[in-house]
Amino acid sequence: MTSEHRTTPADPAHADGSAALRIAFSPCPNDTFVFDAWAHDRIPGAPAPDVTFADIDLTNGMAERGELDVLKVSYAVLPWVLTEYALLPCGGALGRGCGPLVLTREPGRELAGARIAVPGERSTAYLLFRLWAAATVPGGVGEIVVLPFDRIMPAVRDGEVDAGLVIHEARFTYQDYGLHKLADLGEHWEATTGLPIPLGAIIARRSLGEAALRQLADTVRASVRAAWADPSVSRPYVLAHAQEMDPAVAERHIGLYVNEFTEDLGEDGYAAIRGLLTRAAEEGLVPPLAPDALSFP
Repeated sequence: MTSEHRTTPADPAHADGSAALRIAFSPCPNDTFVFDAWAHDRIPGAPAPDVTFADIDLTNGMAERGELDVLKVSYAVLPWVLTEYALLPCGGALGRGCGPLVLTREPGRELAGARIAVPGERSTAYLLFRLWAAATVPGGVGEIVVLPFDRIMPAVRDGEVDAGLVIHEARFTYQDYGLHKLADLGEHWEATTGLPIPLGAIIARRSLGEAALRQLADTVRASVRAAWADPSVSRPYVLAHAQEMDPAVAERHIGLYVNEFTEDLGEDGYAAIRGLLTRAAEEGLVPPLAPDALSFP
């Protein structure tokens, strides 16, 4: 899943003729599950969406360039985009026990000076990795190689890199590649902060206006609740975009990444986001956030 794919609804406009909202999210099961009801016009009164599928490294770039109206992005990219976009308090991916993994061919491999494959330098996974490596890898790692996330495990297996940082369903499949878990960055984050792991955020263009932003939050929440109410309805959409993923893996993926924080960030969710970005800013990895940067109308 390394290229953009665009789908246009049968009627990509509101009943009053106004243009549809341009939205981009990944084809991963958690996102298609969350947005299924909205994408298929099952949320009464919701704005019509014009959907683009793109992996999160691409949507991060879209956000930095100010493209599209609503995007799923990494929390790590927020310091660069929150002037133009507002963080929605729902729809994203946070949780416990769902962090990125560092994988190697040999168990216990030392990473000092190692060549590491990562899924994007503006990804939350990479930010968590940088914070973890600063605390646990004396002398630091070596070369960082950016690869599409579906290429990382084969690259580690084939010896192209010494270790790989993986996300998503790789948590459930890395042993199929003969690989070993060197570190669970979510476990490290939770142990050192006590907070859930912030991974992916939903942002919307501030210029839409406060009323539209509140309507968007209501729409996303309604879409999440509709998916929970009858998961079978979203299954065709989820599996159609999961690129031959085992349906059982897709179900586990959804169960891990769609949770109470998807419905509402809540105090712990916001604390996790602030904690991550504050720590990263102290390490010089991201610009500092303005005091009200995460506020929602």
